[in-house]
Amino acid sequence: MSRLKIGVAGAGAWGRNHVRTLATMADIDLSAVCDASQTIRDKTARQYPETFLTADFGALLERVDAVVVATPAKTHAELALQAIAAGKPVLVEKPFALTVRDAERVYDASQKGGVPALVGHLLEFHPVIERLREMVMSGALGDVYYLYAQRVNLGQIRPDENALWSFGPHDVSVALYLMGEAPVTVTAQGHSYLQPGIEDVVFLTMTFRSGVVAHAHLSWLDPHKERRLTVVADGGLRRHGEPGEAADLRQGRRSSAGVRIVRRKHGDQGRGHSDPEAVQRRAVRSRARPFCAGRPGWVADAG
Repeated sequence: MSRLKIGVAGAGAWGRNHVRTLATMADIDLSAVCDASQTIRDKTARQYPETFLTADFGALLERVDAVVVATPAKTHAELALQAIAAGKPVLVEKPFALTVRDAERVYDASQKGGVPALVGHLLEFHPVIERLREMVMSGALGDVYYLYAQRVNLGQIRPDENALWSFGPHDVSVALYLMGEAPVTVTAQGHSYLQPGIEDVVFLTMTFRSGVVAHAHLSWLDPHKERRLTVVADGGLRRHGEPGEAADLRQGRRSSAGVRIVRRKHGDQGRGHSDPEAVQRRAVRSRARPFCAGRPGWVADAG
C-alpha cells in the first residue's frame, strides 16, 4: 500500500505538533508544509529537509492526498473550502469556523462533494474521555446531574478570536460527546478587558433535553492554569485533568471517585478511535464518514 501524502497548512504554535506527529507515522509521507512566515518555513525546512515548503496553499494542494489546516481561525473556513474543492480530505483545527454561515458552507461542500472534513476536537480521542462516555452511556455513573469545565490560564491573548472560540470548542465537543445529544439551550456571557470586542473571559451554559446542565468557565486572564472537567452523577463523580495527564477512572463509592493522575507523553493515544491523524488517514483511504466529521463538528463549533 502506498504511503499517503499529507500536507499541513500552518506550522506555528499548534500546527508544528501536526507536522511532528505526521512525520513520525510510517504510512504517511509529510509531503508539504505551507506557512506565511518565512522564519517558520526556514525552521521547518531544517527539521524536515525532504518536505516541500511553500507560502502558497494552492501549491501544497497539488502535492498531497489530504491536508491539515492549523492556520489562524479566521482562515479556517476558506482554506477548508479550497481543499474540498480540490477533492482533498481535510482536518480543520478548532474552531471549525467563526460563523454559522461559514460552518454550513464547509459542511455542505463536504457532503455535496463526498470529501471528508474533520474537526480537531482532540479531547474526544483521549482515553479518559472515551471511558467517561462508556460510563455515562452504560449507566455506570447512574443519572448524570451536571458537568462543568474550567479552562483558564494567563495568555495566550489572541487578536482575532475570543476566549470562547479559542478554548470553548474543546468543552462543547466533550459535553456533546459525553451526553450523546445536542443542547436545547445555550447561553454565554463574556467580558472584554484588554481588547475592545474580544472577550477575555466567557461563562458558557448549555442545557440538554435530558435535564443535564453543562457549564464552562473560559479565560486567558487567570493567574493560574487550570484544565478540569467534572461530571457529577448519582453514582459518584469523575474528573479529568490537565492535557498530557490522564485520570485513572475507578468505580468508586456513590459519594466519591477514585482518581489518579498519571503523565502521558504527546502522541500516546488511547484505544478506540485512536488519534485524529489516524482517523483522517482511514477516511482518506476509504472515503468513509469519519468519527467527528460533518454535523457533530458543526454543532459543536458553530451552533
